[in-house]
Formats: sequence, structure tokens, C-alpha cells
Amino acid sequence: MSMTDRRPAFAAVDWGTSSFRLWLIAADGTVIGERRSQEGMAVASAACGFPKILKSHLQALGAADDLPVIICGMAGARQGWTEAGYVTVPALPEAILEGAVRVPGEGRDIRILPGLANRDPAHPDVMRGEETQLLGALEALGPGPHLACMPGTHSKWVEMEGASVQRFSTYMTGELFDVIAKHSLLSHSLAGAEGMDMAAFRTAVMKAVAEPARASNLLFAIRAGQLLEGAPADVSRARLSGTLIGLEIAGASGASDRPWNGTITLIVSGRLGDLYAAALEALNRPFRIADADEAVRVGLVRAARAIWSL
Repeated sequence: MSMTDRRPAFAAVDWGTSSFRLWLIAADGTVIGERRSQEGMAVASAACGFPKILKSHLQALGAADDLPVIICGMAGARQGWTEAGYVTVPALPEAILEGAVRVPGEGRDIRILPGLANRDPAHPDVMRGEETQLLGALEALGPGPHLACMPGTHSKWVEMEGASVQRFSTYMTGELFDVIAKHSLLSHSLAGAEGMDMAAFRTAVMKAVAEPARASNLLFAIRAGQLLEGAPADVSRARLSGTLIGLEIAGASGASDRPWNGTITLIVSGRLGDLYAAALEALNRPFRIADADEAVRVGLVRAARAIWSL
């Protein structure tokens, strides 16, 4: 590609609850600029505003005023920038392309992708952003049934038949960890923790999977262990993380009506991926890893090409 061709064709944005990621993308899919911040929906809604945040990052990269933007994630939530609704499952991830909503009142063409919704009254659920990761990961997943796990503040577990999303479940593991660690009795046991005792983490995962009905008792035992055994903060932190992740895995892959014994696909990046991989290894559960950053970026590229015929 010549330097003349290395111009952005569009900007792609993954706008989460607590994070913001933007890429300038050339027509061939090459990343030619990137910005990341903690200006997620919570910040954009409460303070700076979605247009101002987006404009500041585009200007920092020297993007043209008319550069189109494709967005996935919480910018399309009811309390976000412009509501982008939901596509009902079962559905192919490509179905989100038809539901892209244009943000009104903006000089540039800004489109926000919808999420997915499980409208079963017995198990209602929604996702935003993860559907675009699935769109980007389809080629790597290949044929056959799949169980995909996308860890995060609100982890998603998705059951697929071939390329079709059949159903999914959300687990508030990341948010629960934050709330319990900062605002519960266990905050005293975790104070000053700088690391994670991985042996304690693996033990906590296995105990939670073996005894999920004791969930609240297992959590209180973390405090008791600190008081009676002098467990250091790193061990207590590991026990909390391992207990919550273990409970999530038990609930998501051990449902009595649809137990899953095959390979689990982890769509994840960074330190969180290491924790979930360690948990599955401790349980002797087969898994493979797909990079979440790459998956969402590929999904956004596919969406932009379909919308703007690039």
C-alpha cells in the first residue's frame, strides 16, 4: 500500500460502559491510528457528552471532518447517545448490520450498531458490543455448535449453532467483584492487595464449581480465613476472584438441561483472559482463545464495508 493509499476510510469505535476504543481504518482494513481512554458511557452521559469525546479523539488523530464513523457498544443504549435497539435471537450476527442507526444532527455519517436480545420471558437478556465481537470471530469459530465466553464487567456466555446465536446469558461477575471488594465486609480483607495468589485462585474456582449452592457462605469464608488464618490480602483477593469466576463457569456451562462438555471459546484480551484461562485449566475444561480486540475490530470493519459499500 502506498503512502497515498494510507488514508482512513472510516473510524471504528467500541464504546463500552467504562472504556472507549477508536481505530482509524484504511479501505483494506489496515489500522492507521488508534486511541483508548476510560471515557466510557458513564463518563459520556454524566459529563463530557458523546459528540465532544468522539470529536476530541478524531481531532487528535487528524481525521477529516467528514470521515464516517461506525460504533458498537453502549453508545447505542437507551441511556447512551442514540438508542439502537436490539435484534432478537436466534439470529445471525450479520443481522445487526440491518439495524444500524444513524446519529441525527451530526455533520459526519455516524452509525451505531444494535445489540442482541434474548426475549424468552423465563431468561430475558441483552448484550451490546459483544455481538460485534461475534461478527468478527465467525471465521475463526468455524462450523458446528459453540459455547463462547466473553469475560468482562458483565460476562457473556453465548450458545451458537454454526454461525447462528441461539441464546446467551450475562453474568455480573466483574461488577460484583468491584462492589464486594470496595463496599462490603470483604473490603477489609482485600485492603492493600497488590497481586493475586494463583494457587488460592485455582482452589477457589474448584470449590465454587463443586459447591455453587454455598455461594454466599464461600464469600464469607474469605473474611473468616483472614481473621482466623491470617490470610494475606493477595490470597483474599484471589479467593474472591476465583469464587466469582467459578460460580460463573458453573452456571454458564453446567446447566442441567444443556450441559456443555466441549471446547469453550474465550473471546478476551489482557489480564482477564489469563484469569479465565487459569480457571478453565484448573477445571480441566478444554478451551481456545480468540483476541477480543481483534474480534471487535474485524466485526466493525465488516459492518462498515456492508453499510458504506467500501
